[in-house]
Amino acid sequence: LYLIHRNDYNTPTIGFLGSSNLTFSGISKQGELNVDILEQDATKKLSQWFQDRWENQWSIDISKELATIIDNSWAADKLVDPFHIYLKVVYHLAREARAGISEFSLKGEFKEQLFEYQANAVKVAAHHLHKRGGVIIGDVVGLGKTITATALAKIFEEDFFLETLIICPKNLVTMWEDYGHKYGLRHKVMSITQVQNKLPDERRYRLLIIDESHNLRNREGSRYKAIREYILENESKVILLTATPYNKSYEDLSGQLRLFIDDDKDLGISPERYIESIGGKPEFYARHQTNENTILAFEKSSYTDDWNELMRLFLVRRTRSFIKSNYTETDKDTGEKYLVFPDGTKQYFPARIPRKVDFIFDENDKTDQYARLYSDEVVELIDKLRLPRYGLGQDEYVNNESVINANSSEALILENLGKAGSRLRGFARTNLFKRLESGGYSFLLSVKRQKIRNDLFLYAIENDKDLPIGQHDRNILDMVLFSDKEEENLFIEESESISIDELYKLLA
Repeated sequence: LYLIHRNDYNTPTIGFLGSSNLTFSGISKQGELNVDILEQDATKKLSQWFQDRWENQWSIDISKELATIIDNSWAADKLVDPFHIYLKVVYHLAREARAGISEFSLKGEFKEQLFEYQANAVKVAAHHLHKRGGVIIGDVVGLGKTITATALAKIFEEDFFLETLIICPKNLVTMWEDYGHKYGLRHKVMSITQVQNKLPDERRYRLLIIDESHNLRNREGSRYKAIREYILENESKVILLTATPYNKSYEDLSGQLRLFIDDDKDLGISPERYIESIGGKPEFYARHQTNENTILAFEKSSYTDDWNELMRLFLVRRTRSFIKSNYTETDKDTGEKYLVFPDGTKQYFPARIPRKVDFIFDENDKTDQYARLYSDEVVELIDKLRLPRYGLGQDEYVNNESVINANSSEALILENLGKAGSRLRGFARTNLFKRLESGGYSFLLSVKRQKIRNDLFLYAIENDKDLPIGQHDRNILDMVLFSDKEEENLFIEESESISIDELYKLLA
């Protein structure tokens, strides 16, 4: 009830009564009931009704409290210290981490063996895993992802009675078996090369640890499909371990998340930056016909802010500089930063000082493979490479008729081709130079990969087949050359003897 008193003979009192209390959009276009009362007998009765409640012995005058609340809110007429705003923002952004640290506790010997930064990572990861069914531990190399994941699995074993299946590269099987036995996990270790054959018949494990999960970026791969199907059938929680969660595109991230996230799962957040850029939610629905709170929606976005917001819910990642800034102690004598091990010993962070190392070689020495490769002739050949496969949008390979007659998917491909060109060529040359500096073997391996890709491309042109560009070009290495690190060299050697037709069919 609002009562307005004014100096007017006809209507000295006006009453406004209604459920919206004059909130948006007010009196003129209210969506809720509001009544203006002009009849004076009615307004007198309303005034008396108000006065009776004001003077009631059980009524409490909250005027001062309300004024204080308003004065401390966004509606106040005073400026707030920016540092206080910063602290409040940080407090809210850290709510996930605070929840994990307060909700979960380490088990057994992990309380003594983990560094503080590792212990906090375990607790935050436990919150993500429990709340969302999956987490990515993406600490950089050397910060202890393996023991962090083991401690995390131990929490879910003791608190939720889950057993653990560990899927890892073949060369890490022994290491994981040792970790499992050392810390008493109820677990089984399986090489990723065995998942197609063994996973379909494997008993139910409610927790999966997948090491080197960045190798599962491609959703079309048979290993990826076997693991995802097992996770969905058994409703398994998933711990992904990778020091390089992001490689070439944001699809690398969504590919790993999709192992345990369904297309239509409501994530509670949306790619706001992308939605804003195209004109809002109506336009988003018109273009994509999907819920804006799903991982499918995020895959439409190329904005870093959107992906940062998504990964905040699933990723725990620490860098050396972060650890050095927040978890180390300082040597009073030298000023160097160090961590303290459980036995009291100190581990100092090494100071990285780049130094140039010169060496002399004879390019005419036929017994030195590196010297022969690092000759002026080889450097000049790399520098003169035209690499037309990377410049399809610039070298007039695309004619106007193709552009005019292209359907929507073809138009997108043509547009993307136009964005590559000289930058990709420069990147390809730089990559070859880097491989050459690494050593003769690395350089020859890169040259062989380039040859395989070029042979496939020429085969497609000569036989009027689809050109392996974009995602298809990337899949050539992802699906075949990198299918198993231990088999990589063997495949490259064999690929020189198998027909390009067979190789093309394999990739298709």
